[in-house]
Amino acid sequence: MGILKGMRVVEGSAFVAIPLAGMTLAQMGAEVIRFDRIEGGLDAQRWPVTQDGKSLFWAGLNKGKKSVAVDMKSPQGRELITRIITAPGEDAGLFLTNLRVRGWMDHETLSRHRDDLIMVALLGDRHGRAAVDYSVNPSLGFPAATGPEGSTEPVAHVLPAWDCIAGNMAVTALLAAERHRLRTGQGQEVLFSLKDVASAMLGNLGIIGEVAVTGTDRPKYGNALYGGYGQDFICADGRRVMVIGLTDRQWRGLVKATGTQEAMAALAARLGVDLGAEGARFEHRAAITQVLAPFFARHAVADFAAEFDRSGVTWSQFRSFAQAVREDPDLSPENPLFHMLEQPGIGSYPTPASPLDFSAIARNAPAPAPALGADTEEVLADVAGLSDREIAMLFDTGIVTGPRRDGIFYSAAE
Repeated sequence: MGILKGMRVVEGSAFVAIPLAGMTLAQMGAEVIRFDRIEGGLDAQRWPVTQDGKSLFWAGLNKGKKSVAVDMKSPQGRELITRIITAPGEDAGLFLTNLRVRGWMDHETLSRHRDDLIMVALLGDRHGRAAVDYSVNPSLGFPAATGPEGSTEPVAHVLPAWDCIAGNMAVTALLAAERHRLRTGQGQEVLFSLKDVASAMLGNLGIIGEVAVTGTDRPKYGNALYGGYGQDFICADGRRVMVIGLTDRQWRGLVKATGTQEAMAALAARLGVDLGAEGARFEHRAAITQVLAPFFARHAVADFAAEFDRSGVTWSQFRSFAQAVREDPDLSPENPLFHMLEQPGIGSYPTPASPLDFSAIARNAPAPAPALGADTEEVLADVAGLSDREIAMLFDTGIVTGPRRDGIFYSAAE
């Protein structure tokens, strides 16, 4: 089931962006077939891993997909992948990749086998050079604006933000191109690069304009919320919280819940500013913080948490990943997003379904990631259209690996 039931997408990928795109489509009901080298993809052992070396990263980004393991160095293996990508079907002929190879796994070559093929390919940069989130981010300036106020060392972000955005843009591109094909019958290639994704957001957020128009090279502001009021405080119990006063409603709720109305009015009068303006709150954030700090120094989180929630204050506690998993019910099956999923070879742990909740279609529960080559025989038969004899010969010669209907499992080592 799922809103994309019947759609077939083939994925040739590694790392975050394109695997995320394929997983997103699979969680909405598409049949997503991932092909890998017989020894496993480039990200097959990517950290974090279990004590036995099983990749939790790979399991997380390949939920609900089918897996085909093929010797891609051999002409026969490449021919098989071509047949899978270009197999007939009104809802097929959709290919996602960040491993484009000219002369074989590119749109010009593949579209000779299916002229309405849709191929979405993510590059490193627009020149075709390799790039990853952790090289793109420093090149555009974000680490220079991240970290404690007054510090000079760059701080790179732990979240691969551009990969995450690029993965969802790949989904958007595929669905837009498929809509175009439904209306016109035309296939096409959609190319974009990780650096361009980040560069576009640099412009969309006004940062390029800030430099070009005002000449400002944004400095570090620590944990302050740029352009409004948002600040972290250490409470009486030693825990750290973040409070936000970006909108007028958030600001009024924060001031009321902390009982600082009179003090804030006096501060505004002394400064001669209207603290109802978010820009003024940012400019005078240090003075505002001095007014609020005594409240948090006197109170433990438990003293004000319920009142903050009742008053609609926008706030949160700082947690480590481990603290968040232990303490936040939104990361547990109490949240309909999460299910306890048994991942073969790893065990059972809270696993997210799609965050999208369509009113007309029930949300699918998450499905495990497949073992490498788990669906090789099925895909060769049902998608590539090979006979049992042809399939058996491919297994016997080591062109493909995975389980056989006769109970034999062929691996790269055999």
